[in-house]
Amino acid sequence: MPRRGRWGWWIGLAAVVVFLALLGWAFVERGRTAPARGPAPDFTLPLYEGYDGGLGIREFRLQDWRGRVVVINFWASWCKPCEEEAALLEALWRKYRDRGVIFVGVDYLDAPSAAMGYLQRFQITYPNGLDVGTRISRLYRITGVPETFVVDPQGQVVFYKAAPIRPGELEAVIDRLLGSSSDVKP
Repeated sequence: MPRRGRWGWWIGLAAVVVFLALLGWAFVERGRTAPARGPAPDFTLPLYEGYDGGLGIREFRLQDWRGRVVVINFWASWCKPCEEEAALLEALWRKYRDRGVIFVGVDYLDAPSAAMGYLQRFQITYPNGLDVGTRISRLYRITGVPETFVVDPQGQVVFYKAAPIRPGELEAVIDRLLGSSSDVKP
């Protein structure tokens, strides 16, 4: 009998150690934040049919756009704050696409039919697709929508915002990255 008691003690101790290790891992993961600076996690996003931004692609691979400024916007059709920024993001896409800036919308936890209705309602034309299995969202450690990242031509995240974009915010970042004189003060 004493031998069984000793094994029970070791099994109980092992269970406590495993529990504490899992708890510690959860706290570390919870404390990790979105990549506000540093290398942008690479991803591939299958695009919604008809939403390739005129680029003639079926999927968006971030690595394919190295050398360009890329704006990544996480959104969802059920997100009211996303609606606040939809027209502005589309206007910025139209303003900067001929200057080589790429916008991509990553649809988060959404039904494709609802997403298509949203894209049509707000007349979005830049590339958009569904984040299947939330793979991209997990890479970028988003905590909600909308969240927006700007990636510089070297593949580094240089701007991050976890709220709707306001007029002037992205323009300042994009103009600086493009070397535009519009942000130079006299």
